[in-house]
Amino acid sequence: MRRAKITIVGAGNVGATTAHWCAAAELGDIVLLDIPQTEGMPAGKALDLMQSSPIMGFDSRITGVTSYDESRGSDVVVITAGIARKPGMSRDDLLSTNAKIVGSVAEQVKSTSPEAVVIVVSNPLDAMVQRAFQVTGFPPQRVLGQAGVLDTARYRAFLAMELGVSVEDISALLMGGHGDTMVPMPSCTSVGGIPVTQLLDQKRLDEIVDRTRKGGAEIVALLKTGSAYYAPAAATAQMVEAIVRDKKRLIPCAAYCDREYGVGGYYVGVPVILGSKGVEKVVELKLTPQEQSDFQKSVDSVKELVKVMATLTG
Repeated sequence: MRRAKITIVGAGNVGATTAHWCAAAELGDIVLLDIPQTEGMPAGKALDLMQSSPIMGFDSRITGVTSYDESRGSDVVVITAGIARKPGMSRDDLLSTNAKIVGSVAEQVKSTSPEAVVIVVSNPLDAMVQRAFQVTGFPPQRVLGQAGVLDTARYRAFLAMELGVSVEDISALLMGGHGDTMVPMPSCTSVGGIPVTQLLDQKRLDEIVDRTRKGGAEIVALLKTGSAYYAPAAATAQMVEAIVRDKKRLIPCAAYCDREYGVGGYYVGVPVILGSKGVEKVVELKLTPQEQSDFQKSVDSVKELVKVMATLTG
């Protein structure tokens, strides 16, 4: 049986850690691709990871390269390339630079891996997925963004910390854009099957929701010189697994919505069924009036960001 071929573009903290998680889970053979100032960097990281395989007991092959030729024919391409946020910098500040980087990567992916499912991780996430979709021209089901899995993980972690329970017992969902306008869904949040609203008062739940929205910025402020990478990489690896193993996971991703939720042709965070073909279905929920209002504000924010990006990229 042929192993899946997974290319990760960008060998920085998020990309290299994604390679680590994917290799440890034996999701396939991995190409770690970067065009850094130090030419041997991706090869060095790949070799280091390979040398951990006898200890950790995985047989995935990891190759570090600086050319897209060796990524040819990939089943999944993960795009982490782009500059990271610094303290005081919003995701929107990244827009101009990262739109150019993601556009360039998308051109190469279109040429070398025309049948791949593409997962975008670069920020500002929703706009960058839209950019990759525009440039590759791939069917929208094969281009998606990693955001909801990470945001939901943060939400679940904060709830587990607050309630003193296992994270495994918390089921949760978030929707909307990745960032300050994301929409945690208390109506879809439970702990061991118990609605979270029966375990926390509204004031405390609102505080946890607010912390979730600012989860990335909180880590940026603590690190001073970088941004989160362990959890974003783990979230990306979960999505890769759903695709290469055709898991049919029902998880939130930045997916293309046209008639769905009345979005009108943009990428926003929604629950989807994720399998070997990418987004196999967008799951439409009946939202409460407050959730619908919050979701629409988030969608409007994404649309504005895409509009600004269009003026910057021509």
